[in-house]
Amino acid sequence: MTEELTRKDVLRRAWPIIVANATLPLIGLVDTALIGNTGSVLDLGAIALGVLVFNFLHFGLGFLRMGTTGFIAQAAGAGDEAEVRAVLGRALLLAAAIGLLLLGLKPVLPDLALALLHGSPAVEALARSYIDVRLWGTPASLATLAVRGTLIGLGFSRELLLLEVVLNGVNLGLNLIFVGMLHWGAGGVALGSTLAEWVGLALSLTIVGRRMLGRRRDREPFFPWPRIRRLEHMKVMLDTNADIMLRTIFLLLGFAVFTDRGARFGDATLAANHVLLQFLSFSAFFLDGYANVAESLVGVAIGARRRAAFDRAVRRSSELALASALALALLWWGLGPFLIDRLTDLDAVRETARRYLPYAALYTLLSVGAFQLDGIFIGATRSRDMRNAALLSISAFLLAAGLLTARAGNVGLWLAFNLFVVARALALLLHYPRLRRSIPDAPAPDPAPA
Repeated sequence: MTEELTRKDVLRRAWPIIVANATLPLIGLVDTALIGNTGSVLDLGAIALGVLVFNFLHFGLGFLRMGTTGFIAQAAGAGDEAEVRAVLGRALLLAAAIGLLLLGLKPVLPDLALALLHGSPAVEALARSYIDVRLWGTPASLATLAVRGTLIGLGFSRELLLLEVVLNGVNLGLNLIFVGMLHWGAGGVALGSTLAEWVGLALSLTIVGRRMLGRRRDREPFFPWPRIRRLEHMKVMLDTNADIMLRTIFLLLGFAVFTDRGARFGDATLAANHVLLQFLSFSAFFLDGYANVAESLVGVAIGARRRAAFDRAVRRSSELALASALALALLWWGLGPFLIDRLTDLDAVRETARRYLPYAALYTLLSVGAFQLDGIFIGATRSRDMRNAALLSISAFLLAAGLLTARAGNVGLWLAFNLFVVARALALLLHYPRLRRSIPDAPAPDPAPA
């Protein structure tokens, strides 16, 4: 990476990540369609509960991806290829440890998870079987998170897209066989997902192994165990991941409170808010893509100790992210009513969703700061600042939600929700000057002779 980074360079890295992000919801849509047409109401309810449990695990343990990216990018920027592989090794060890821990909790974990949810005894029995089968895939899915972090940190976005397409394609194919043809219901969905996770791990390790071996110029083993075992480095990774996990929990809490408070205003409002959240989820595919590129470029610039490259990476990725956020906000503002009608045929929900649509469009525009700064601070491995910013923002949201919903109902809830994402960005922005000053202003290396 050089100080001559262009918008085209950023876009070339971002679009495969955006497409890869967009493939993830397809699995849920197809699974729902398969169960809805070949299974029973019990199967559909079991899938709903089981997927909720694993979505929480996926987001809660997302530090295995985010915490890996920054360390990988910084090692790559410093030109230390052996350390890049050592970071991957540490992340894989951590993923394996957590995966084995979850497997060890198999006898009690389904009951613990379902105790927090509510379903009929028949649905909970099927959900328990679904969770039991899916747990066998957790070591693979967690290890794949670490490899995803490596691919993003090294800027291998097209390889990441290949991984997601193959993994999701295998998952869809197996579910078509197990559910569509064999009619195994919720158990078939669980088995297909579990097998696909192990296939995805094998493919991800193959991809990253070949790319690293092709670039390798040192004489150390592929996994340099003396480096991997360094306790001080492992401690730094654990501390970083713990901060990111807490940050993620605070953010999940914010969305949970938003849903819970919306439910207090009636079923139509709850459903309308859920419809509008789909717009925000779609927007996140794009904004996450630019944030992921920022993670890699910022980490490389910090590893290379080049402030000019850092500034260029922040500026170029943020320009495109802001333009995309503005375009998406205008899209929701203009086409939102049409899209709402495509998502639901319930008149009460349609009318309610249109009433709050401007606040969802505003959220899309305002959220770009939080997404971009998250990417910057992940690349810089400044996880403590991210944790503190998330804590500050959830505190502001809870306070605002209590005050505004009492006076303005669901409008107040949406205003507080917008404040939630703005507060997160402002809290990180306070730390940005100190982060920038910490990067040496070293000159770029001379170009290699032709």
